[in-house]
Amino acid sequence: MGKQFFGTDGIRGAVGQYPVTADFMLKLGWAAGRVFAAPDRGTHVLIGKDTRVSGYMFESALEAGLVAAGARVTLLGPMPTPAVAMLTRSQKASAGIVISASHNTYTDNGIKFFDANGAKLSDDVELEIERLLAEPMQTVPSAELGKASRMVDAPGRYVEFCKNTFPDALSLRGMKLIVDCAHGATYQIAPQVFSELGADVTVIGAEPDGYNINKEVGSTAPAALQAKVLSEGADVGIAFDGDGDRVQCVAADGSVVDGDELLYVIANDRLQQGNAPEGVVGTLMSNLGMEQALADKGVSLVRAKVGDRYVLELMKEHGWLLGGEASGHIICADLTTTGDGIIAALQVVAAMARSGESLLALKSAMHKLPQTLINVTVPEGFVLEQSDPVQQESQRVQALLEGRGRLVLRPSGTEPLIRIMIEGADAAENQRLAEGIASVIRTLH
Repeated sequence: MGKQFFGTDGIRGAVGQYPVTADFMLKLGWAAGRVFAAPDRGTHVLIGKDTRVSGYMFESALEAGLVAAGARVTLLGPMPTPAVAMLTRSQKASAGIVISASHNTYTDNGIKFFDANGAKLSDDVELEIERLLAEPMQTVPSAELGKASRMVDAPGRYVEFCKNTFPDALSLRGMKLIVDCAHGATYQIAPQVFSELGADVTVIGAEPDGYNINKEVGSTAPAALQAKVLSEGADVGIAFDGDGDRVQCVAADGSVVDGDELLYVIANDRLQQGNAPEGVVGTLMSNLGMEQALADKGVSLVRAKVGDRYVLELMKEHGWLLGGEASGHIICADLTTTGDGIIAALQVVAAMARSGESLLALKSAMHKLPQTLINVTVPEGFVLEQSDPVQQESQRVQALLEGRGRLVLRPSGTEPLIRIMIEGADAAENQRLAEGIASVIRTLH
């Protein structure tokens, strides 16, 4: 049975449009409270959120639903998604919930869940929550109602956790950083982490007002960070997305360094320290240049479906510790359980501090192939595999690219879009071929 509400990364959509409504979140909290019930030690659920204004509404609704199911609730306030995963583990909680739409604008919001181990939920658990959503909501007897409290020192706990992933023998003294918090969940934490490790930190995108999350700042809008790195003469710029599970960097020359390149830098640094990774997990969208650069170092790359949950599943299957996406979801499984922008960035600046080399120098052995990405809006219910014209055109393009490039054609997991990615040495050809497939899709609706 397919899932009705859960996508590749929880539940997400426009605020006020079902299911991203207050009444649905009330019922979702109740259903989750039932699923995560732990009679032997009591049900305890943590709730964190990013900085978008609708978070207040959904936090209250989830809290009410959980309490009605008999769960004890701890409110964390604005916290990065990976911080909620870490605190769920450290508090021995039954589950963690994050209210966030990640890199989307403030008009969207969503819900992500972590289990007691700080991992994304399995399909079976998500299906069980959806099954309960179809049942009448019944409040437990008054004597069994949960209570809610607030963890006032949550940011400080996470700051220390992040700092402990940075090597004791190293310092960031003498390194000038620009940190872009996307007016999001890292705004209190990231500047403190890097400053306390010795860096000279200038901060942008750290004045959230509920409406400006990801607006012209952050990992999906790096222009402001690029300009600041150049004007300040910084060694590196670090940009997070709204909920802090992604990171992109800007090198000293103002060029953007994406998740593929950062993953290569981290893998190569481990290799230099005698801790060579057996392999790295990327995705269908990972640049062929990363695969080639890793292969030159004797490190294998395998590709998962797009989505950090699929990256982590494949990492566990192979027993590997590094994985990530070009978007900047980078998982260091020996340090934490999920994609963590701050921790990934710390591994990158540690490589710079250890080697004395610039970020440009550290990534210089990786040569990215040009990629063209086009998103085409499609009607709800459009099934890519059932469209003969699209399949015929994609087969023609794959034949043209045989041995020198790649085509990836896939539906978005969060929006009614078909994503077309073509990778090859000739950027103009990539664009022309991608536009050809896009035009076929557009003619079908």
